[in-house]
Amino acid sequence: MKREKYYYVYILASRKYGTLYTGVTGNLEARVMQHRRDTGNAFTKKYGVSILVYYEMFHYVNDAIAREKCVKRWKREWKIRLIEEENPQWDDLSGGWE
Repeated sequence: MKREKYYYVYILASRKYGTLYTGVTGNLEARVMQHRRDTGNAFTKKYGVSILVYYEMFHYVNDAIAREKCVKRWKREWKIRLIEEENPQWDDLSGGWE
């Protein structure tokens, strides 16, 4: 039986109302861990952005990429509203991945 593949648009934060980073990936757990190990990218390493505060799942990579591009263009206030609609306490949604 073939396992269904998902793609994710995610938002990481340095802290509540801190620096935000929006990305897209086919493996959310592995990508978050890359950011936490400072191998994700220079921006997240420089600003300590590693708390998973929001994500969306997609069946098709093109849909995920389009959504990421859309969210990246948003004003900061819109991103905060999006996070707080689903995660008002800004909890780490990674569930303690290590």
